[in-house]
Amino acid sequence: MKILLDECVTKRLKNYLADFDVFTVVELNLSGIKNGKLMVYCVENNFDVLLTIDKNLMFQQNLDRYAVTIVVLNSFTSKIEELETFIPSFKSQAEGFEKHSAYIIDL
Repeated sequence: MKILLDECVTKRLKNYLADFDVFTVVELNLSGIKNGKLMVYCVENNFDVLLTIDKNLMFQQNLDRYAVTIVVLNSFTSKIEELETFIPSFKSQAEGFEKHSAYIIDL
């Protein structure tokens, strides 16, 4: 599974997702890109998941247009200490993710 970590997600989360092929917006020089263009980038570059903490993203985009999955970690902060607690739930649900869909991961 190929995952793009949104700009609002700390790059340190990548270390907790070693089972996956993970990239960050920063390392791909996509910082500051608008969400619509980011979604297009994900599709054009065969990303399976856009992982974010932006709870509005899934409502701002027409998911039918993009063959990618949006996964929102239902976190109040981007601190790694909080985000890492969502990883077991993310991993247990990952196989069931469908493109053109959004999922909220809770604790």
